[in-house]
Amino acid sequence: MKIGELADRTGASVRALRYYEEKGALNPDRTPSGYRIFADSDIHKVAHIQTLLAAGLGMDLIGEILACLSGESLLLDDCRERLKAERRRITDDIDQLVHTRSLLDELLATTRGPARRDTAEPSVA
Repeated sequence: MKIGELADRTGASVRALRYYEEKGALNPDRTPSGYRIFADSDIHKVAHIQTLLAAGLGMDLIGEILACLSGESLLLDDCRERLKAERRRITDDIDQLVHTRSLLDELLATTRGPARRDTAEPSVA
């Protein structure tokens, strides 16, 4: 399939797909006239890329992870260690966010909100 069809099928922009290719995460074949031709498996690969980007990973690491997923890496043990390190980093980030949320919860619990105004008009006698 051509790049426009892959974009339609994945929801990724053509520009994003070209960026993924530039970073080595996608490796389409080329026609003699230079058109990119993507495989059906690239649909799943783009979904993985989008998920990993949403999780805050950079494209360089995503390229490494995709190589691990596809078995293209010659050093799968190194791949595993890199994934473990990234998981620890994400866990540390989550722990920090949980701590920050707890601090905000404490502040909210100890502060008063604005006084509510009664919307009913006082009766005039």
